Amino acid sequence: MLFGNKGGSSVEWLIAGLGNPGAKYENTRHNMGFRTVELLAEQKSVKLNKVKFKSAYNLFEFAGTRCLVMKPQTYMNLSGEAVREAAQFYKIPPERVLVIYDDVSLPVGKLRVRPSGSAGGHNGIKSIIAHLGTQEFPRIKIGTGAPEEKDSMIDWVIGVPSQKEREILLDAFRRAIEAAECVVEHGCQKAMNHFNGT
Repeated sequence: MLFGNKGGSSVEWLIAGLGNPGAKYENTRHNMGFRTVELLAEQKSVKLNKVKFKSAYNLFEFAGTRCLVMKPQTYMNLSGEAVREAAQFYKIPPERVLVIYDDVSLPVGKLRVRPSGSAGGHNGIKSIIAHLGTQEFPRIKIGTGAPEEKDSMIDWVIGVPSQKEREILLDAFRRAIEAAECVVEHGCQKAMNHFNGT
Protein backbone atom coordinates (compact mmCIF):
# COMPACT_ATOMS: atom_id res chain seq x y z
CA MET A 1 0.00 0.00 0.00
CA LEU A 2 1.32 3.44 -0.89
CA PHE A 3 0.71 6.42 1.36
CA GLY A 4 0.97 9.23 -1.13
CA ASN A 5 4.47 10.45 -0.33
CA LYS A 6 6.17 12.18 -3.23
CA GLY A 7 8.34 9.62 -4.91
CA GLY A 8 5.94 6.81 -4.07
CA SER A 9 7.60 5.66 -0.85
CA SER A 10 5.56 3.26 1.26
CA VAL A 11 7.15 4.55 4.49
CA GLU A 12 4.73 6.92 6.18
CA TRP A 13 6.34 7.72 9.54
CA LEU A 14 9.82 8.05 10.98
CA ILE A 15 10.12 7.26 14.70
CA ALA A 16 13.46 8.27 16.20
CA GLY A 17 14.51 7.33 19.72
CA LEU A 18 17.40 9.50 20.86
CA GLY A 19 20.49 8.42 22.76
CA ASN A 20 24.23 7.86 22.57
CA PRO A 21 25.72 4.71 21.00
CA GLY A 22 28.05 2.38 22.87
CA ALA A 23 27.99 0.26 26.01
CA LYS A 24 29.20 3.18 28.14
CA TYR A 25 25.90 5.00 27.65
CA GLU A 26 23.53 2.06 27.25
CA ASN A 27 21.56 2.39 30.50
CA THR A 28 21.96 6.11 31.13
CA ARG A 29 19.14 8.64 31.50
CA HIS A 30 20.08 10.24 28.18
CA ASN A 31 19.26 6.97 26.39
CA MET A 32 15.56 6.77 27.22
CA GLY A 33 14.69 7.22 23.55
CA PHE A 34 16.95 4.33 22.54
CA ARG A 35 15.47 2.11 25.24
CA THR A 36 11.91 2.87 24.11
CA VAL A 37 12.42 2.09 20.42
CA GLU A 38 14.42 -1.03 21.33
CA LEU A 39 11.44 -2.23 23.37
CA LEU A 40 9.08 -1.35 20.51
CA ALA A 41 11.17 -3.41 18.09
CA GLU A 42 11.30 -6.27 20.58
CA GLN A 43 7.50 -6.23 20.87
CA LYS A 44 7.35 -6.55 17.08
CA SER A 45 9.99 -9.33 17.05
CA VAL A 46 12.26 -7.10 14.97
CA LYS A 47 15.85 -5.98 15.54
CA LEU A 48 17.08 -2.47 14.82
CA ASN A 49 20.04 -3.96 12.98
CA LYS A 50 20.03 -2.29 9.57
CA VAL A 51 22.74 0.34 9.16
CA LYS A 52 22.12 3.42 7.04
CA PHE A 53 21.29 7.10 7.57
CA LYS A 54 23.95 7.19 10.34
CA SER A 55 21.54 5.00 12.29
CA ALA A 56 20.64 1.54 13.46
CA TYR A 57 17.11 1.06 12.16
CA ASN A 58 14.47 -1.15 10.64
CA LEU A 59 11.19 -0.86 8.74
CA PHE A 60 8.03 -2.50 10.05
CA GLU A 61 4.31 -2.11 10.53
CA PHE A 62 3.28 -0.13 13.60
CA ALA A 63 -0.17 1.29 14.34
CA GLY A 64 -1.30 0.00 10.94
CA THR A 65 1.36 2.05 9.18
CA ARG A 66 4.75 1.34 7.62
CA CYS A 67 7.32 3.03 9.87
CA LEU A 68 11.06 3.55 9.89
CA VAL A 69 12.20 3.16 13.50
CA MET A 70 15.71 4.39 14.21
CA LYS A 71 18.43 4.97 16.77
CA PRO A 72 20.78 7.67 15.45
CA GLN A 73 24.41 6.59 15.89
CA THR A 74 25.83 10.11 15.62
CA TYR A 75 25.90 10.85 19.36
CA MET A 76 23.14 12.99 20.80
CA ASN A 77 24.37 16.42 19.70
CA LEU A 78 24.28 15.44 16.01
CA SER A 79 21.00 13.48 16.00
CA GLY A 80 19.56 15.79 13.35
CA GLU A 81 22.01 14.52 10.73
CA ALA A 82 20.56 11.02 10.93
CA VAL A 83 16.94 12.14 11.13
CA ARG A 84 17.30 14.48 8.16
CA GLU A 85 18.98 11.83 5.96
CA ALA A 86 16.23 9.27 6.56
CA ALA A 87 13.40 11.80 6.25
CA GLN A 88 14.81 13.12 2.97
CA PHE A 89 15.39 9.64 1.54
CA TYR A 90 11.81 8.53 2.22
CA LYS A 91 10.31 12.00 1.70
CA ILE A 92 8.72 11.99 5.15
CA PRO A 93 7.52 15.48 6.17
CA PRO A 94 8.40 16.86 9.63
CA GLU A 95 4.87 16.41 10.93
CA ARG A 96 5.38 12.64 10.58
CA VAL A 97 8.79 12.59 12.26
CA LEU A 98 8.11 11.44 15.83
CA VAL A 99 11.00 11.87 18.27
CA ILE A 100 11.20 10.11 21.65
CA TYR A 101 13.67 11.39 24.22
CA ASP A 102 14.53 12.10 27.85
CA ASP A 103 13.43 15.25 29.68
CA VAL A 104 14.96 16.40 32.97
CA SER A 105 12.14 18.89 33.58
CA LEU A 106 9.60 16.08 34.08
CA PRO A 107 9.39 13.78 37.13
CA VAL A 108 10.78 10.28 36.65
CA GLY A 109 8.55 8.25 34.33
CA LYS A 110 6.10 11.03 33.46
CA LEU A 111 5.23 11.47 29.79
CA ARG A 112 4.55 14.56 27.76
CA VAL A 113 3.39 14.50 24.14
CA ARG A 114 3.81 17.66 22.08
CA PRO A 115 3.08 18.39 18.38
CA SER A 116 5.96 20.90 18.19
CA GLY A 117 8.10 23.18 20.32
CA SER A 118 11.55 24.51 21.13
CA ALA A 119 14.53 22.38 22.09
CA GLY A 120 14.15 23.27 25.76
CA GLY A 121 17.88 22.86 26.24
CA HIS A 122 17.98 19.34 24.79
CA ASN A 123 20.90 19.12 22.36
CA GLY A 124 19.42 16.24 20.36
CA ILE A 125 16.23 18.20 19.69
CA LYS A 126 18.27 21.33 18.96
CA SER A 127 20.13 19.39 16.26
CA ILE A 128 16.93 17.98 14.74
CA ILE A 129 15.34 21.44 14.61
CA ALA A 130 18.45 22.78 12.87
CA HIS A 131 18.58 19.97 10.31
CA LEU A 132 14.85 19.80 9.54
CA GLY A 133 14.62 23.60 9.47
CA THR A 134 11.52 23.56 11.68
CA GLN A 135 10.38 22.75 15.20
CA GLU A 136 7.02 21.56 13.88
CA PHE A 137 7.51 17.85 14.51
CA PRO A 138 5.82 15.69 17.20
CA ARG A 139 7.70 14.40 20.19
CA ILE A 140 7.24 12.24 23.26
CA LYS A 141 9.26 13.25 26.30
CA ILE A 142 10.06 10.78 29.07
CA GLY A 143 10.80 12.31 32.46
CA THR A 144 14.09 11.46 34.14
CA GLY A 145 13.80 13.93 37.01
CA ALA A 146 16.36 16.65 37.71
CA PRO A 147 19.65 16.40 39.60
CA GLU A 148 20.19 17.70 43.12
CA GLU A 149 21.81 21.13 43.14
CA LYS A 150 25.19 19.57 43.99
CA ASP A 151 25.12 17.39 40.87
CA SER A 152 25.98 18.66 37.40
CA MET A 153 23.43 18.26 34.63
CA ILE A 154 25.90 16.39 32.42
CA ASP A 155 26.72 13.89 35.15
CA TRP A 156 22.99 13.42 35.76
CA VAL A 157 21.95 12.72 32.17
CA ILE A 158 24.83 10.31 31.51
CA GLY A 159 24.30 8.70 34.90
CA VAL A 160 22.46 5.42 35.47
CA PRO A 161 19.05 5.56 37.20
CA SER A 162 18.55 3.75 40.50
CA GLN A 163 16.84 0.35 40.58
CA LYS A 164 13.61 2.00 41.73
CA GLU A 165 13.82 4.56 38.92
CA ARG A 166 14.53 1.81 36.36
CA GLU A 167 11.32 0.02 37.32
CA ILE A 168 9.35 3.24 36.90
CA LEU A 169 11.06 3.98 33.59
CA LEU A 170 10.40 0.53 32.15
CA ASP A 171 6.69 1.17 32.63
CA ALA A 172 7.20 4.63 31.07
CA PHE A 173 8.78 3.05 27.98
CA ARG A 174 5.72 0.83 27.54
CA ARG A 175 3.38 3.83 27.89
CA ALA A 176 5.54 5.84 25.50
CA ILE A 177 5.08 3.08 22.90
CA GLU A 178 1.31 3.27 23.45
CA ALA A 179 1.51 7.05 23.11
CA ALA A 180 3.49 6.70 19.87
CA GLU A 181 0.87 4.32 18.53
CA CYS A 182 -1.82 6.87 19.40
CA VAL A 183 0.10 9.71 17.71
CA VAL A 184 0.58 7.70 14.51
CA GLU A 185 -2.98 6.38 14.40
CA HIS A 186 -5.03 9.26 15.82
CA GLY A 187 -2.82 12.35 16.01
CA CYS A 188 -1.07 14.31 18.73
CA GLN A 189 -4.15 15.86 20.32
CA LYS A 190 -5.68 12.55 21.30
CA ALA A 191 -2.32 11.30 22.57
CA MET A 192 -1.85 14.49 24.59
CA ASN A 193 -5.28 14.13 26.15
CA HIS A 194 -4.67 10.52 27.11
CA PHE A 195 -0.98 10.37 28.05
CA ASN A 196 0.21 13.77 29.26
CA GLY A 197 0.84 13.69 32.97
CA THR A 198 0.64 9.89 33.21
